Amino acid sequence: MAIPDDVDDPAIEKATGVVRLPLRVRWSGPERDYDLGDAADRRSVYRQVLTEGTAEDVSRFIDVDELIALWPTLHLSPHVRQAWASWLREHRGVELSC
Repeated sequence: MAIPDDVDDPAIEKATGVVRLPLRVRWSGPERDYDLGDAADRRSVYRQVLTEGTAEDVSRFIDVDELIALWPTLHLSPHVRQAWASWLREHRGVELSC
């Protein structure tokens, strides 16, 4: 699990459209494409990237505003939720439940 310093940098272009996650992120199951325009696919990508992704993956795939919007329906392990809730509180002033 990584939270890169630049995850909220507006200069970093975020992934959009149909994406395929790197093997280091989606290491089990067959390769598949995800449509980030689809809410269920977007939640799946966010869950996998936040849990398994490198700092580079997080910077590329995670939009902080979208993370905040998805938060109530995003299933993450407790340590990932706590780390991101702390980051969001510190950097965005947003209080989210762990």
